[in-house]
Amino acid sequence: MVQLTQQKVPVVDFGQFLNGSREEKQKIASKIDVAFRKVGFVYLSNHGVPQERVDECFEWSKKFFDLPTETKNLAPHPPGGAHHRGYSGLGVEKVSQNIFDEAELNKLRSIPDYKESFESGNVNDESQPNIWLPEDVLHGFRRYMESFFKDCEGLVHEILKALAISLELDDEEQLSGTHKQSLFQLRLLHYPPVPASLLRREEKSRISAHSDFGTLTLLFQDPTGGLEVESPPTSQNFIPVPPIPGTVLVNIGDLMERWSNGRWRSTVHRVVAPPADASKSVEEGEEILKPRYSIPFFATADPETVIEALKGTWDGEGNPKKFEKITAWGYVQMRMAALYS
Repeated sequence: MVQLTQQKVPVVDFGQFLNGSREEKQKIASKIDVAFRKVGFVYLSNHGVPQERVDECFEWSKKFFDLPTETKNLAPHPPGGAHHRGYSGLGVEKVSQNIFDEAELNKLRSIPDYKESFESGNVNDESQPNIWLPEDVLHGFRRYMESFFKDCEGLVHEILKALAISLELDDEEQLSGTHKQSLFQLRLLHYPPVPASLLRREEKSRISAHSDFGTLTLLFQDPTGGLEVESPPTSQNFIPVPPIPGTVLVNIGDLMERWSNGRWRSTVHRVVAPPADASKSVEEGEEILKPRYSIPFFATADPETVIEALKGTWDGEGNPKKFEKITAWGYVQMRMAALYS
C-alpha cells in the first residue's frame, strides 16, 4: 500500500538498464515502478540522449522563438486541437484539467497561459503532418528537430520495456509494440519574461495545473525552474521539481494510469514563478521573471489501441478494473479539444 505522504522525485541511473544484465534491468525497472507509484515522476540520468544534443535543441528553440511573430506564423498551428502541429502564439492555448463544459472553459481561458509553442511529430505521421517554416527562414531547424525526435523516440521505447518488466508482462516488448507508429509529439515551449505579480494575482499563468494525456512524457528543462508537482496526489499541495543537469524528467500520462489500473499516477503539475532569485530580475521596483524554455516529448499509443487494465493489474475481488476501456486516439482527442478555443 502506497502511503499518501509528500514524496520527492527520485533520481534513477538508467544507464544500468540500457547496458546492464537482466538482473540489473529488473532492479532499475523496480525503482522506476516505485517512483511512478508514489509520485508519477522520475529523473533519469545516463539516459542515452547526449547532453550536447539536448543543449543544441535548446539553442534551436531560442533561435525559433527569437524570430518575429509574423515569421513564426509562417508555420501556423491550425485552429482547434485536432491537428496539433506548428506554431501557437502567446495565449492561444489554455491548459485545463478535466474541464469540458464550454462555459467553464471560457471562464478558464480568461486567464491566458503566457507562453508560445511549436509542435512537431514523426515525419511519417500522415494523420497529423508536420508544419514547418520555409527552409530559407531558419536553415537546419527542420533537420535537427526530426533528428532529435528520433533520439527521444528511442528513449521512450526503452522506458516502455522497463515498465513491461516491472509489471512482469509475458513479453517485455508488449508496451513498446503498441507504439509502433510513433505518433509522438516534440514540443518546444517558451515562457517570455513576465511580472511575477501578474502570476501571483492570477491575472496570467505560465501553465495551469494539469496532467498529461498520453502514456509517457519526457521533459528537458532549462536552468530557470518553476515546475511543480502535486504531492501527495489530490492534496493541492505542490513541491518544486527543479532541473537537474544531465537528467531527463519522465512522468506518467493519463493513458498509462488507465492501462496500469491506477498503479502508476498521472500526477498533476504546473509551471509557476520559480523560487530561486537567480530566475528573477527587478525593473523599476517590479519583480520580472526571466524567460523559461522547456522541451517536452509526449508519447502515446497507436490510435486504435484499446486502453484497459493490463493483465496482473486487477482481479475480480479486491482490485477491480477502475476505468472503462477507450481507444488511445479517442481519449487524446477528447482532451485536446478542451485546449483550444
